[in-house]
Amino acid sequence: MAQPPGAGGPRELGRTGVYVPALGLGCAPLGNLYTAMPDERALATVQAAFEAGCTYMDTAPHYGVGLSEERLGRALTGRDRASYTVSTKVGRALRPRKPGEPVDAQGFVDTPDRVREWRLTRDGIRATLESSLDRLGLESVDIVYLHDVENHIREVCETAFPALAELRDQKRVRAIGFGMNHSDVLARFVADLDVDVVLCAGRWTLLERTAYDDLLPACERRGISVVVGGVYNSGLLADPSPDAHYNYERTPPDMLERARQLAAVCGEFGVPLRAAALRFPFGHPAVAAAVVGCASPEEVRDNAEMFGHDIPDELWRALVDRGLLDEDVPLPIAR
Repeated sequence: MAQPPGAGGPRELGRTGVYVPALGLGCAPLGNLYTAMPDERALATVQAAFEAGCTYMDTAPHYGVGLSEERLGRALTGRDRASYTVSTKVGRALRPRKPGEPVDAQGFVDTPDRVREWRLTRDGIRATLESSLDRLGLESVDIVYLHDVENHIREVCETAFPALAELRDQKRVRAIGFGMNHSDVLARFVADLDVDVVLCAGRWTLLERTAYDDLLPACERRGISVVVGGVYNSGLLADPSPDAHYNYERTPPDMLERARQLAAVCGEFGVPLRAAALRFPFGHPAVAAAVVGCASPEEVRDNAEMFGHDIPDELWRALVDRGLLDEDVPLPIAR
């Protein structure tokens, strides 16, 4: 299996025997996040990920109310099952939208006429996973995350996570955990539950350190792997312009200015901001991989190139010296 440049080989998630490349493909754009893409481009995007060695694909029923899973499934048809790793998410079931029922797009456009419903019972977890497998055309997935369940902690602890643990015990899935933006809630789950891996989006980046203060220490203590999502904070660190999204919303002026300052220092060292944003999270030993959403084959190839970009240690020290990174954060420097 090819690897992205500079990846250093596949990494094991916890002690699960599941290995992933350091750079994976986030499949929310396959569900028409913000803008629609043709089916042909979705297939070409996954093909480009294979060619770049980004053979860990993360999807969810939430992404385009099933469209992402369906497109990823078509792109995986006929491929050697051992040549890729797939994660999906549970907690929300999909059903046809009733006449007159409002559309709850949540950022996705031109999607199937479906709605999401929370299903956190034992039967609900099992049924939502089976529905995902049907859309993916797979007999199994490698990793299953409970998705965005920060407002359902009691149900998670009483029924949803035990249902996932049962599926793991039955060898139906190989690794289980949580995926969300709230690092404090993830830290609580890591402390209290038998978690293998967490996917934390947008909270351990060049702009945000909250996961360093709560989640990452807990994961390091327990030997739990972290997959980082949202390394560009929804786009601001990919292109610090007034039109960029920041954590799914319009960019505040102070964050835009900070992103531009980061880009300016990176430019002094001949390093694109995107390259620094991709590499930064790997300064912490709990981080095993990053998944980055891509809406085209060109974006896949660009991310792979950025991930392999040579970054001098002096850049990271300059960012600290100029107050753009805190002095205590771990840096991805040669040791």
